[in-house]
Amino acid sequence: MMGSEFGYGFGFGLHGLGMVAFWLFIVILVFLLLRGVSDRNGNQGGKSAREILDERFARGEIEQGEYEERKKVLT
Repeated sequence: MMGSEFGYGFGFGLHGLGMVAFWLFIVILVFLLLRGVSDRNGNQGGKSAREILDERFARGEIEQGEYEERKKVLT
């Protein structure tokens, strides 16, 4: 009869630790999913509009005239 008392104590400790690990995993998973969604919704990694404009011009996506016009609007 005494042996069963000690067995339950150890078992409940592991069960509690497992629940904490499970909920921590869920919270981290939700955080990573939300961060991934926000990155796909147009976040350019914290770049300013001028930096994005400069990169587009450097890649040849826009012509010099359009670049100058947009640069004036930004300043």
